[in-house]
This record gives sequence, structure tokens and C-alpha cells, in this order.
Amino acid sequence: MEKYIIETCKIGLREIRENDFENWHMILSDQETMQYYPQPFDAEKTKSWIAWNQDNYKKYGLGLWAVILKETNEFIGDCGVTMQNIYKDGRLFPEIGFHISKNFWKKGFASHAAGACMQYVFENTEFDELFCYQKWSNIPSRKTAEKIGMFFRKEYEDEKNGKTSVYSITKSEYEKQKR
Repeated sequence: MEKYIIETCKIGLREIRENDFENWHMILSDQETMQYYPQPFDAEKTKSWIAWNQDNYKKYGLGLWAVILKETNEFIGDCGVTMQNIYKDGRLFPEIGFHISKNFWKKGFASHAAGACMQYVFENTEFDELFCYQKWSNIPSRKTAEKIGMFFRKEYEDEKNGKTSVYSITKSEYEKQKR
């Protein structure tokens, strides 16, 4: 039986392992899935992301977790919280990120997993605010942030994305929505 960090009726989230490489690389190397990134990931970049997440688990107790479809035990993507320099000013903030296999797009898995991560963070950490940021043209990610109750906070120019959109939700805003 799989040991999940987060479990819902549909999915389980667990740490990403080296033996997830093939499944994760299929997602991260896909041109359409990675259209909002500078480029799809090659094998080395995928391996470095696995190592980066394993390091995040040790440093922060958080990272991108494998999203497992419980019905089939299938790896369908990742979702979790990483510490990010969102405003490019050196400060790190907890950010929800997700990559779901395009075979599972428009079925609610990104928002389902992100909502479960948000609940986990506010119930199990001291973080008072949770962020989601993306290239301004990444409408699917923006809609996911809105669907889980986040609010648009800021948009700014930056080298990497041209323009970056920032969404967030505070713990008190989250608690008001839960009532």
C-alpha cells in the first residue's frame, strides 16, 4: 500500500522518486505541456528536477509531489509547494506548482491537487500566505489559482516571462472561504 503525504478520494501525493523518471520526463519533455517554459525539459533537466525536489523535501519538508491517480495507481503529474523568489528580490515564498499530463487536462486534477496542497500547507505549516505565479499568458494556471480561491495580486515585467502574474491567498482568506 502506497504511503501518501496527502490523500483525497481521487488522488494521492507522495515524494517523487528516481524510478518516476520515465513518467515525469514524458510530461516535462512534452512541447505542449511545457509551452509556458523557455523549453521542454531534456533528460538531464528532468533528473536535476528530481534531485532538486528531493533536496527540497529535506530542506523544507515540502516540494513537488507525484500525483497518483488512486483508481489506476498511475503517475499523472506533480503538484506541491516549493520555495520561490517570486518578486526577484531575494526573498523566498511558498508557491504552489503543478504539471499534469495533458491526457488528464480539463478533468479538474490540477485544481483538486492544488486545493489539497493548500489545505495541507495551512493546516500543517506556519506559512501565512501561499502563492502561485506564472507567465502572464498561462491562462490555465491562472484559472487554476482562481479556482482554488487565490486572488490576483500583481503583475510585473521580468526577463524570463516577459510579464509575470502573481496570485496568492492568506491563511485568514482561506479560513473565511472554508466557512
